[in-house]
Amino acid sequence: NAGSDLGSLATTATKVDGGYRLRGQKMWVTSAPVADFFTVFARAGAEKKLTIFLVEKDFDGLRIGRAIDKMGVWALPTSELALEDCFVPDSHRLSREEGDGEQHLKKLLAEIRIVTGALAVGGGRAALEEAIRYAGERVQFGKPINRFQAIQMKLAEMATDLEAARRLVHYAAWLKDSELPHMKEASMAKMFASEAGADICDKAARILASYGFAMEYPVQRFLRDIRFTLIGGGTSEILKLVIAKELSS
Repeated sequence: NAGSDLGSLATTATKVDGGYRLRGQKMWVTSAPVADFFTVFARAGAEKKLTIFLVEKDFDGLRIGRAIDKMGVWALPTSELALEDCFVPDSHRLSREEGDGEQHLKKLLAEIRIVTGALAVGGGRAALEEAIRYAGERVQFGKPINRFQAIQMKLAEMATDLEAARRLVHYAAWLKDSELPHMKEASMAKMFASEAGADICDKAARILASYGFAMEYPVQRFLRDIRFTLIGGGTSEILKLVIAKELSS
């Protein structure tokens, strides 16, 4: 039930002889139906602070629920997961000590945002390339539609937004690789790239008109898949709050 509200994460890890008993559930678990193991953040110790555990798929008490039918990203199965008194041995506690999970989770979220931004850039690039190709082939009123200013302006806007998104993502990735602070830049890159990618895919579908709605053309897939980048790693609304907090810190 946490989503972006990490403070409400409710999964618990109770210390028992030789390990922990984990109790909780998670709805949107990427690759859950095919995963060999899961990285689980649970509240442990007297202060109930986040602690990281490695849970293997054959552990007693781990239950994989129904797969979730999604409008896009069909190649990536998603389902719910439940931990019902799942025993995890001490050797599978990834945290050096109980309660150090929050700092690792924040670093992980920043990395996820950079990766999601890169996904959005890739989706936007594919849509732009398809729109350019189609606009050069589709003839109306005696000439390719890429000769009309209305189409030219759309393509110019798409290309400019894509280039800006690419550079934001590259800069955030460079900061991370250089081990420099990058929470603000990762959030900016993800927010801008996902919004730009969604807009580029929408413009591409408009350029293709009826064919942008047809399953035989790839633009409909780009339009469906890009929606994931608007949600995964934090919505734009949450990221704006993160950026504002970083600006004032």
